[in-house]
Amino acid sequence: MRHAILAFLVCLGSSLASAAVINVEFKFTPFVGDPQKNEQVTTVAGKARLYINNIFFAEQEVRKGTVPVLFEAREIGPAVWLPVASAGPAVRKGRNTLRIDFEPADAQASYRAQLRWAEVNDQVTEERSGGQFKSTNQSGEGVEEKAATGRLRIERQFDAPFASEHPWHRAAAVTSLSDTDRQELAKLVKARADSFRPNFDGIYAALQGNPQIRVDDIRKMKCLDKAWAAGVRIDAPAADQLEATLTGNAEVVLRRTNGDLFRPADPAKFEKIKGEDARACAGFALFSAFPPRIVVVRNPGRAWEVVY
Repeated sequence: MRHAILAFLVCLGSSLASAAVINVEFKFTPFVGDPQKNEQVTTVAGKARLYINNIFFAEQEVRKGTVPVLFEAREIGPAVWLPVASAGPAVRKGRNTLRIDFEPADAQASYRAQLRWAEVNDQVTEERSGGQFKSTNQSGEGVEEKAATGRLRIERQFDAPFASEHPWHRAAAVTSLSDTDRQELAKLVKARADSFRPNFDGIYAALQGNPQIRVDDIRKMKCLDKAWAAGVRIDAPAADQLEATLTGNAEVVLRRTNGDLFRPADPAKFEKIKGEDARACAGFALFSAFPPRIVVVRNPGRAWEVVY
């Protein structure tokens, strides 16, 4: 019997050792109620802003409603779910930091927030205990709860061995920007906006790196040509309207001081694009090429370039 138990433990340890982490998942919920006693709790309305390594990643609205409390671990159904493997080049191999800033709709609201995390492995492990059988591909699970009134900030460090490496991940952090830097960044943003012109090669090149976009389909539909013909133009901020945020890394985040970095010079022109499909295609392509903010780094030649 002892040999059988030892063999099982050796096999289990070997399985865990050979399993590779392919994702890290985070689940966040602001709530009121008692998850230890009740089968449901009520989410708190507001906005959750997610930052990865001090770089804004996403904003998600949280609506008031009921969510279930699951399993023996009393896991609250997530209001925000982040699979880190889908977060793109903001994530780097080694240590990363996720920050969530939650702003409730009622600034005086008192509530609790639960953050859960787990590593997702490429292999399933099995356990038998007390006559029960458990099979899972998760490990490194954890939970943190915080009480708050008004705004809440919660952070968690994590490792991402599955992340792709990019040259700027190992570059020195940008600690300051000179007036010359700001002028060069303003020129870079203007050049990006000016790339929206026939034959649109600059836009197609920018979209090519997005795996969710089929550039050939956009070319075939000629929806950018139709948007141009309808009078759509892209407006870029002047140097004194450009907000540059340092992140503590090589990346610098650019946006407009009073809103989105890029915006249509005349939003009404979109309605003049002929055909609903062409209008949807143009809107998607232009939003992807001219997002609300962009991230730039210095390349090896010390020139600024857009990386995402």
